[in-house]
Amino acid sequence: MLCDLHTHSTASDGQYTPTALVRLAEERKLEALALTDHDTVDGLEEAIQAGARAGIRVIRGIELSAKEFPTFHILGYGFAPEAPALSALCRELKEGRDQRAPRIISFLEERGARISLSEVEELAGGQIVGRPHFAQVLVRHGYVSSNREAFDRYLDTEEFQRRVERPKPLAQVCVETIRAAGGKVSLAHPYQIGAGSETLEGIVRHLANHGLDAIECFYPKHTPEQRDFYLKLAEKYSLHVTGGSDFHGEQVKPDVQLAALELEIDWLLE
Repeated sequence: MLCDLHTHSTASDGQYTPTALVRLAEERKLEALALTDHDTVDGLEEAIQAGARAGIRVIRGIELSAKEFPTFHILGYGFAPEAPALSALCRELKEGRDQRAPRIISFLEERGARISLSEVEELAGGQIVGRPHFAQVLVRHGYVSSNREAFDRYLDTEEFQRRVERPKPLAQVCVETIRAAGGKVSLAHPYQIGAGSETLEGIVRHLANHGLDAIECFYPKHTPEQRDFYLKLAEKYSLHVTGGSDFHGEQVKPDVQLAALELEIDWLLE
């Protein structure tokens, strides 16, 4: 099917509402779309209803943050609408983000970038406050010229990770929680983990033993060599292949558009 299995909406840190995101997918002529907001399922029902009207299969999705590495994400798909353990984990992660927000403000102020938490929260529109919201406000006030610069200078440095970052569950916990909810699990954008080939293969092998179903092999920033390595890992460990754009909207990630990938996803639709 022609699909994008990694997208974000205003329910987390994306630019477009779930309904508007589905409308963009319709314009892109997608047959299937997974909404994978960070640590929340709040936008799913709206997206599914919009998909039904547009004739697009919207897959329940989520992107969970794991603790082993600064940028280590687990994608969940097709879990049950009522999933107590997953909902509880989402609440814990939201609380962590909420508690982190004032620390980010203090961290930025120490570095001469003075912005207000109220402006960041207003931009988030009552949804989960994430680092892209802080980045957009930093751009708005002229401290940086782009969201990417905001992350490089402030929001994704080693010092930020050491002093400000929030508590996260182990990747194994993320995998097992999604599986317990009846869902399928994919390792998101493996290149972002920043691990060498042997370490990454060890991660894949470990998670495959605990229920990992797939690897996100197709991703805009994967090099051909990285993609080929991830495809080999998927084959070696009998995992499915997923792919997506990590679309947030042009205001958040100006260089990322919705993907239109031809993927075999019958295993996701069972």
